[in-house]
Amino acid sequence: MAKVKRALISVSQKQGLVPFARRLSSLSVKIISTGGTARTLRDAGLAVDDVSQLTGFPEILDGRVKTLHPKIYAALLALRDKPEHVETLKEQGVEPIDLVVVNLYPFSETVSRGATQEEIVENIDIGGPTLLRAAAKNSSHVAVVVDPADYKPVADEMEAGDGEISAATRRRLAQKAFEHVAAYDMAIASWFQRQEGEPFPSSLFVEGHRVAALRYGENPHQGAAAYAFSEDVGILGVAQLQGKEMSFNNFADADAALSLVSDLSAPSANPSGSPAAAIIKHANPCGAALGSTAADAFSRALACDPVSAFGGIVAFNCEVDEMSASALVDIFLEVIAAPSYSTKALEVLASKRNLRVLQVKRWQSPPLVFRAVSGGFLAQQGDIPLLEDGKATCVTSIRPEPAQETDLRFAWAVAKHVKSNAIVVAKDGATLGVGAGQMNRVQSVDIALHQAGEKAKGAVLASDGFFPFPDSIELAARAGIAAIIQPGGSVKDKEVIAAADNYKIPMLFTGIRHFRH
Repeated sequence: MAKVKRALISVSQKQGLVPFARRLSSLSVKIISTGGTARTLRDAGLAVDDVSQLTGFPEILDGRVKTLHPKIYAALLALRDKPEHVETLKEQGVEPIDLVVVNLYPFSETVSRGATQEEIVENIDIGGPTLLRAAAKNSSHVAVVVDPADYKPVADEMEAGDGEISAATRRRLAQKAFEHVAAYDMAIASWFQRQEGEPFPSSLFVEGHRVAALRYGENPHQGAAAYAFSEDVGILGVAQLQGKEMSFNNFADADAALSLVSDLSAPSANPSGSPAAAIIKHANPCGAALGSTAADAFSRALACDPVSAFGGIVAFNCEVDEMSASALVDIFLEVIAAPSYSTKALEVLASKRNLRVLQVKRWQSPPLVFRAVSGGFLAQQGDIPLLEDGKATCVTSIRPEPAQETDLRFAWAVAKHVKSNAIVVAKDGATLGVGAGQMNRVQSVDIALHQAGEKAKGAVLASDGFFPFPDSIELAARAGIAAIIQPGGSVKDKEVIAAADNYKIPMLFTGIRHFRH
């Protein structure tokens, strides 16, 4: 590429612009600009030519038309090594433009702050994306800068190379420009789709920005990275306060833990608003509990399955204090996640240098859940909220006692987060046994009851799906289960209900299931 002689600058985001423009000017680069950008540069004492001077056509329609002119696009798109193109530029009196510096109207930010539809539409940039596409298409001759983070390295390279920008840099910048325009267009298209209220339109746009290059995926031979939809939301928006870098599995398990404690904060599962703790291992809860304090909740969750908790992930719905931190460092854990930590707690946790400590900024369940399959991906809406009061129906002749019903709702909340087939045994707001991921439901019941042991007597049992046969009820009765909650809907519901009545076990039907594959 020859030396950069002319640059067109038109930006919405002015951060870092003036120092960059000064460096361009010191390299004798002629600057062409528009509207507010031109004013900013002139106010800083820089010489600027208006685009209207170049085109001979004024900015019109309240700035909607500024750069959309053949003299601009001929200057950008001409192939400098093609004699016919060079001759055409001379015939038309057009000088090439070698550098384009553009960032776009803040469309997504305007939507996020709840602006009116009229204001949102006015923030759909037309000229900016067109300039970026033209410059990026001709990256063999033109450089395009869309990100203020590139101002310094581009200026450094130009100063080191007598005003030139290398082919490798131009290709990198072109890729970045096309990515930026694609993300911008997807945001606009998605906004229009939301106005129509269609959750699954004919084309579904998913855009995320990379927030972490991970060491590997689920296994060391798999590459991986983390992409966030927005900043400061969910597991990818947490602040890591200490510890080793997060892995693929850490992110997945911590997300599962935070999702569970979020549900355990809901009034249906936690009517008293108690502190809650969840311990996750391989995406499944191996313990969850409510408690009088964070330390109490963790202790009760740990008691469910202390062996599986080794190397697990723990999440809280409340601040981690010194007492709970002292309990956490007594065993090997990979990740702790909570909305806040006391100063003393952080001092205690610091004794485990590798322990990842995450502070959750804002938790939000995803509206759509995706899964890659051969040839594409599946998309579904997120699972529905927990049961509201009065939504579960008693189908047996005996109703559960109030304390039992409270435990049933707690167990049902936990079962939503267990891999299917899922069975949860619980009492007094704490899990006692969890049966996960078995190919038949009665086997999951057997695992959960075996884990609960003698504590199953007087406890409750939740199932994420219906019982296809009475055998699970018979197994629960022999273990001393006092009440059951399940979706219902089996062709053998009558036999299952009869079995529960026979053993005098009250049973609730929810009418919904919580399969999690």
